[in-house]
Amino acid sequence: MGQLDGKVAVVTGGANGIGRACCERFAEEGADIVIADLLDEAAIGTVEAVEKRGRRATYMHTDASSPTDIGTVMQHAIDTFGAIDVLVTAAGISTADYVSGRPSNTAAVERDPITRFVDSPLAEWQRVLDVNLTGTLLAVQAAARWMVAQGRRGSIITIASIAAKHPEAGSAAYSVSKAGVWMLTKQAALVLGPAGIRVNAIGPGFIETNMTAVLRGMPELEQRLLGSVPLGRMGSAREVANAALFLASDQSSYFTGEMLHPDGGFYTD
Repeated sequence: MGQLDGKVAVVTGGANGIGRACCERFAEEGADIVIADLLDEAAIGTVEAVEKRGRRATYMHTDASSPTDIGTVMQHAIDTFGAIDVLVTAAGISTADYVSGRPSNTAAVERDPITRFVDSPLAEWQRVLDVNLTGTLLAVQAAARWMVAQGRRGSIITIASIAAKHPEAGSAAYSVSKAGVWMLTKQAALVLGPAGIRVNAIGPGFIETNMTAVLRGMPELEQRLLGSVPLGRMGSAREVANAALFLASDQSSYFTGEMLHPDGGFYTD
C-alpha cells in the first residue's frame, strides 16, 4: 500500500470502466485524483468512490477532443492539488455513436464487414480518431508541458488496445486510432525521456466494460473471440488498473516507451 502517496493523477475518461478502475486503484495507493469526463452523474460516483478510500477527488466536465477543455482540466489539477504526477488517457470510443457508460450498439457489429468498411462515412472515422488519438495527444501535451516547465518527473500512461496490433480486434477507425496511440506513446517517450517523464501504454484485451457489453450479448461471437484467449475469459477493469498502477509507480522506474498487454495471453502466438 502507499505506492502513490502524495501523488496527483489526472484520468481522462475516469467516470466508468477502465478509467474509473484506475481512479479507485490509485486512490487505494494514496493518490488524489482529477477526473475528466463527459458523464457528470457517473463521474460523481467515481468521486465518491475515491473519497471512500480516504483520498481527495475532483471532477471536470471535459471533452477529450477539445484543446480548451483539456487545458482547463490540467490547470484545474494544478490549482486544486498543486501538481500533476500521473496522467492516464482512458477516454475513448469504439464507434462514432458510442456513448461512454452505455452498451455498444449491436448493429455496428452485426453489419457485413465489407459493407461496414467501404460504406463507413468519413465523419464516423474522424470522430473516433478525434477522441481516441487526438484526445490522447492533447492530454499528453498538456500534462507534459506542465511537468517540463516545473522540472517535475512524471508518468504518462496511454490506453491503447490489442487492436493497435491486431486489426480483427476492432473496427478500422478504432484499430487505426489505437495504433496511432501506440506510436504516439513511443514518440513521446523518446522526446520526454531526457526530462525524466516516462510514457508507456497499456493494450488491454477483451475487458468486461460497457464497450464490450455488445459481445457478451452475442454468445457465439463472444465464444469465438474468447477462443483466441488462452485464459478463456474476459479480463476485469481492475486487472487493467493494476497494470496502470505498476506504470504509475516507482516499481516501473526503468520502463518507458513500452506497452503492457493485460490480455489473457492473446498475443502468445
